[in-house]
Amino acid sequence: MKNFTIVFTIIAAALIIFNLTQVNYDAPFQGDSIVALITIAAALCGTVLVHILYTSKQIEKKSKGRK
Repeated sequence: MKNFTIVFTIIAAALIIFNLTQVNYDAPFQGDSIVALITIAAALCGTVLVHILYTSKQIEKKSKGRK
């Protein structure tokens, strides 16, 4: 699970960096810039969700160890 989290985070960071170069900062809500902004938001959301999943699995593992 830890490896998946790391790989997903690296891929999401690469997508974010790439899409930041695609945004036209003079008109960020027109044309391909809106697609880049949506992709940036999706990558950030995915990263947060994967980290929440990883944290919940760690908590589950610790709680089973106490029983």
